[in-house]
Amino acid sequence: MPHIIPITDLNMPELLPYAHLDENQLRHYYEPQTGIFIAESPNAILRAMDAGYEPISLLLETKYLTTEAAPILSRCGETLPVYTSTLSVLSGITGYHLTRGILGAFRRTPLPAVEDIVRNARRIAVLEDIENPTNVGAIFRSAAALSIDAVLLTPACSDPLYRRSIRVSVGTVFQIPWTYIGLSDTRRKTQQEAVWPEKGIAALHHLGFRTAAMALCDRTVPIDDPSVRAERRLAILLGNEGSGLLPQTIALSDYTVKIPMSHGVDSLNVAAASAVAFWQLTR
Repeated sequence: MPHIIPITDLNMPELLPYAHLDENQLRHYYEPQTGIFIAESPNAILRAMDAGYEPISLLLETKYLTTEAAPILSRCGETLPVYTSTLSVLSGITGYHLTRGILGAFRRTPLPAVEDIVRNARRIAVLEDIENPTNVGAIFRSAAALSIDAVLLTPACSDPLYRRSIRVSVGTVFQIPWTYIGLSDTRRKTQQEAVWPEKGIAALHHLGFRTAAMALCDRTVPIDDPSVRAERRLAILLGNEGSGLLPQTIALSDYTVKIPMSHGVDSLNVAAASAVAFWQLTR
């Protein structure tokens, strides 16, 4: 059984990751190592553990010790600190109402190479500069449900391990292989190191993928076009919420694909569009 620690002081330094660090600070916690992330809800925590992430500590409502947290605690060592209190106290620490009253702090792991996660892939998604963590989480959930083999993200994308992304994805960010594309060093995510889209798309072509840009332009084909669906290996490119895909990305892609609309609607939210695209192009 892990080490159960009732919270007696809201300013306990061990609670710092849950209470006072923003997402960027969490990413760089323990540097030069890989930082940490916070997973919320039993499903997300269990999926993180299944994926091999190492828990640092847990924060939960006392009443869950013998109920929803029990399967989690049974997998933790005797030295893992588990901080407990009432929901009102926990909400005071985190600043919001907890989903089912359980949080876990985990160590990040080094990002894999693009080549490693797409080696046996048939269908992958590439997220270009998608900034909203809710959209990133929703896309991962659709990717897991609709047979996408891996997800690649460009440098300006929101981090899939942000708390909001993990929660919206219901932990599926731990089930789909992912990494960044278009970086000279996958350990760092900065614009200065970005080599997307030119070298990134060239790398996809070198790995045997044809690219399908989801965009509105003059040379689009409908999403049910037989030639797109027939591609043996296909990378589905999804763009920024406001501006869509970069013009260079569209120009370099093998296909520009659109989802037919009605009632004067020009496009779907990127998360909704991803679900339609994944369903159509993985069958």
